[in-house]
Amino acid sequence: MDSLYLLIPIALVFVAIAVKLLLWAIDSGQYDDLDKEGWRILADEEAPDARADGSNTEDDFANAGESDDSGRSGGQP
Repeated sequence: MDSLYLLIPIALVFVAIAVKLLLWAIDSGQYDDLDKEGWRILADEEAPDARADGSNTEDDFANAGESDDSGRSGGQP
């Protein structure tokens, strides 16, 4: 019973802090637009491998596995 005299005020302090943080988050606009981040991840963006000059990068990817082994030592002739 004596422990309740300590635990109840501590619980009330935690509740007061939680309510204050919730009100701060609401006032600062944290809950204004909940859907923006969900839609942002689905939005189309320019591909990171697109070049500014508009050249085709498919040839770069197709030839990526065909490297010249002349610089390697111990490779097959």
